Amino acid sequence: MQKRIDKTIVAFEQLGHVTIEFIEETGRIMQLALTTVAWIFSGKVNLRLVLDQMVKVGVDSLPIALTSAAFVGMVFAVQIATEFVKFGASKYVGGVMGIAVARELAPALTGIVISSRVSAAIAAEIGTMKVTEQIDALNAMGSSPISYLVIPRFIACTLMLPLLTILSDIFCFIGGYVVSVYLIKINAVDYINSAQQMVKFNDIYGGIFKSFIFGMIISVIACNKGLRAQGGAKGVGEATTSSVVASLIALFITNYFLSVLLFK
Repeated sequence: MQKRIDKTIVAFEQLGHVTIEFIEETGRIMQLALTTVAWIFSGKVNLRLVLDQMVKVGVDSLPIALTSAAFVGMVFAVQIATEFVKFGASKYVGGVMGIAVARELAPALTGIVISSRVSAAIAAEIGTMKVTEQIDALNAMGSSPISYLVIPRFIACTLMLPLLTILSDIFCFIGGYVVSVYLIKINAVDYINSAQQMVKFNDIYGGIFKSFIFGMIISVIACNKGLRAQGGAKGVGEATTSSVVASLIALFITNYFLSVLLFK
């Protein structure tokens, strides 16, 4: 009996430690986000660094983002078009496809791809600078790590994710169109007309707004993990892994609440 009580106490202690650590980490991320935004509004932005990061985040991510979007659209079309045809509702496939792509598939998929690729790169780059004391050198020279490292990545992710989402919308919808029309033999006119009738501007704008928020979340979490890296190469690896995991979890949770607020 005493052993069970001891195990229960230990379990509650561990839960308490995890909860406290989660709250502290959330506080650090929020503090970094607010500090970054304040620096941006103060005009302390290096445009050259921002453009460099926009290329890394946006242009370099185009192949994987658009390829993923096209094939996800094709897979989704296979699933819904086949079932809709069975129930004689083939004329609604384009509309359902358009709504799903604009609201969820494109913004969520783009966020996942960027989180997996860019979040790891940001955390590894900044983490390496941290453990090799390059960030300490910046502080010694009077340069702020936030201005030099965080702000360019924050702006780049925030601006490029919506643009990538717009392109993913197009490629995902076209992928669904190709499969629905040429493989499942749905009438092309019905596909396009249903999309025009069912998809509203709010669906498109809502998905783009979600990606805007995703960009901020991904960049802040990745920068925070990199800035807190310690312990040499092992610490950088841990920071990179935790950055991707935390970004994905935050993305999924945020996606749910944004979907409820925007599309309910």
